[in-house]
Parts: sequence; structure tokens; C-alpha cells
Amino acid sequence: MEINDLTPAEEQVWRAFPLGESVDFRTAQDEDIALGCDWGPERTVRASVLRALLLNGPQEAGEIASLSLAGARITGRLDLQYATIDHPVRLRYCHFDEVPRCYAARLRELNLGDSVLPGLTAHAMRVDGVLRLTRARFRGVVRLAEVKVAGSLFMEGSEIIAPDAGEPVLQLNQASVGDDLRAAGLRTQGQIRLSGASVAGSVNLNTAHLSHPGHSAIDAEVLVVAGNILFRHARVEGWVGVRGARIAGRLDLSYSTLSNPGSSALLASSATIGELWLRHSPPIEGGVVLSSAQIDVLLLEPQVVPGRVHLTSLVYTSLIPHEPAERRLTMLEQDGDGYVPHAYEQLALSYRRTGDDYAARRVQLAKQRRLRGTLPRYNRIWGYVQDVTVGYGFRPLRACAWLLSLLAIGSIAYGLHPPDALKPSEAPHFNSVFYTLDLLLPVISFGQEEAFAPTGWYQYLGYALIITGWILATTVVTGVTRTVSRQ
Repeated sequence: MEINDLTPAEEQVWRAFPLGESVDFRTAQDEDIALGCDWGPERTVRASVLRALLLNGPQEAGEIASLSLAGARITGRLDLQYATIDHPVRLRYCHFDEVPRCYAARLRELNLGDSVLPGLTAHAMRVDGVLRLTRARFRGVVRLAEVKVAGSLFMEGSEIIAPDAGEPVLQLNQASVGDDLRAAGLRTQGQIRLSGASVAGSVNLNTAHLSHPGHSAIDAEVLVVAGNILFRHARVEGWVGVRGARIAGRLDLSYSTLSNPGSSALLASSATIGELWLRHSPPIEGGVVLSSAQIDVLLLEPQVVPGRVHLTSLVYTSLIPHEPAERRLTMLEQDGDGYVPHAYEQLALSYRRTGDDYAARRVQLAKQRRLRGTLPRYNRIWGYVQDVTVGYGFRPLRACAWLLSLLAIGSIAYGLHPPDALKPSEAPHFNSVFYTLDLLLPVISFGQEEAFAPTGWYQYLGYALIITGWILATTVVTGVTRTVSRQ
């Protein structure tokens, strides 16, 4: 392209390029870039001119060439596919008439911050430095699948609106980011796809507003993040999916609103997460799926838990904050998979790790009661008997109370009607209390049971005392042994 073919605005950009100088056509710092379609030729630059500069622009000895343009209307398609560009590209506060195409391009740096674009096509693009899309406004799909960014990807305050695109509006699947993905305040209407992506730093989605009601707002299946995913004060309409993801740090959903009524709002099945924080938030509208997930620290406030959860095979090391067992058990009772024994065992184990053996027993008791509800009706009778008498063995003090009650009943009954001695000449003095103890306690013998034999219904009372004594005494011994073991 000959320089004589350039408009005055294009000539200014052309002459600034080899010197690495910036060209700013803005008339005010707060002008609305969305109105760029009305800008005149004095600030209009053809995309073909920019392409010619980047591919074969003039060079100045001793200077570092770069394209730095602000406040321009860029007409035509900026087509850089397969290009290798060694110059930084900074097109800020610009209005693009057509979607830039950077498929499989390799750039040193790309900055489209504060610009308005109808979309972006940059599959498999390589950026040796940073990729900046800060506060950019897209009115179409942003295609960054398989992109590789050596530094950070900046999308703070960006807006992507393409709800009827028929595909994810932000495509970062299989992308690789060498540092952080910073997208605080991101606003999208449609799906964000991060499946298979990897981030060597952290992902910041604080204060983001993601809207795709009834569908996936963000799908990050098998995402790998070496740091944290910060999702504080965010609002999500649709579901958040991190199925099979590996997050070394924490997934922080504190103060955020998740809403997907009638379906799941958070899907984290089979994920491996250092810490999952769900706190200081309104109740989640929709289900939470944590099946087969592995979490080191689960910070979960009971009031955040929705009406339906899925906890099958969930493994966690620590559950905080410390709450009474009754508040935690509500979550287990809402499990959409029905009775999940493993979930009760995990909760009991977390209480034991903190030394709260009482709460652990409450959880184990609740587990037995939930199991009883799954049994046939005729099998539930024995369960009710165990529950009422000894709390399935997790309430040994109740067994002591029953023993004392039976001791009183037997002592009174045999005190009023002493049994006959088997050998009157050799029998010891009858004592109704010790005789009842002989019947109740299966090991200790005071010599009363062998010397006296009741008759009539007193004999059946003796049989009942022997049977219940075995059950209750065994329960007491088991409870004491468990306590000693814990100490």
C-alpha cells in the first residue's frame, strides 16, 4: 500500500507506527465508544491499513515499532489469521465495524481494552505477553478456544452480550493461561465455556454477573487451576459447572447469588478442590451436586444449603464452621440420591477429627434412623426397639437408665413374692436386689440366681430380665469402650 493512498487519519497512524508513538483521536475522555459508527473520516482507519502496518510496516533505526491507536473507528475486517506479528498491538477505545479475525495468529501483545466490537475470532491464537480485553464490549461471540497466553488474560469489566448466538458467547475451552485470568466485574448473557482450560495462576470472577437462565452460565469441566477461583459478590443466573475440575487453592463463592430454580445451580461432581467456600450468601436457588468430589476444607454454612443436594461419595477432610449436628443433618436429609450412608460417615468422621464425639454419635444415630426408613415394615420393629431402648447403642446412658428401671421392677416384684429356694438348707439369705442383678448382669454372679427358682409369671419375668440384661449391658460396655478409645 502506498502512503499516498492513505487518508489524513491513516497517515497519522502510519507515521507513528515505526516510532512506537500513540495516536489518540478521542475528543473527550468519557465519550461513548458505542456511538463510534457515527464517527467521521477524521478518525476512521481502514482495517487493511492496520494489517499492512503490522505485516510489513516501515521501520525506524533505533526505534521499537508498535501499533498504539485509541478512539478510532476501524472499518472492514482486521484479518490477521496465521500471521506472526512481532509488534505490540494496542487498539483501545476503538469501534470495530466487523469482527477481527486472529485465528492461529502469533502476537507479542494484544490490547483491545475499552473497545466496542461485534465479536472476536481468535481460535488457537498465541500471545507471548498479555492479552487485554479490559472493559471491552462485545456484541457477539468471543472465540478464544485453544488460545495460549504466556502472561495474564485481562477481562475486568468486560461485557459480552449474544444470548441468541446458539453457541457459548465466551469460548475459552482448551485455553492455556500462563498467569492469572482476571475477569472481575465480567458481564455475560450466554454461556462461558472453560472446559479443558488450564490457568497457572488464579481466576478472578469477583462481582461478575453471568446470565443464562435455565442453562449453563459457566461450564468449566476438567478445568485446571493452580491457584484460586474467586467468585465473591457475584450473581449467576443459570448453573455453574466445575465437574472434574482440579483447583489447587479455593473455590470461593462467598457473598454470591446462585440461581437456577428447578435444576442444579452448582455442579462440582468428581472435582478435586483445596477449599470450597459457601458462606455469607443467600440460600442457593437450585441443587448442589458434590458427588464423588474430593475437598480438603469445606466451608459450608447451613443456611446457604439449598433444598436439594447430591453428596454420594463426597470426601472432605475438614468441615467448617463447627455447627451442632442437627443443623448439618438437615443437609443429609435433603440428599437427592436418597439414603447415602457414606455421607453420614463423612460427617461423623469430621466431628471426630474435632473431638466432638457427642455430635459424631448423633450423626451415627441419625444414620440408623434413616436406614430404618428404607427397610420393609416388618424389619422396622426391631429398629424401633433398639432406638427407644439404647439409641442403637450410641446412647449408653439410656441403657443405664433402663437397667436401673428393670432393677427396680425386679427388686420390687421379687421382694413382694420371693422365689422358692432350690435347696433350702444350702440356700443363702434371699435378697431381691442382688437376685435381680444376677438376672440382669450376664457376667457377674452373686450366687442368688442359682439358689432360687421363681414360678408362674415371675419365671417369665426372669427370662425377660436375662434377655434385656444381655442387650443393655452389652450396650453400656460398648459405649464405655468407645469413650475410653476416644480418650
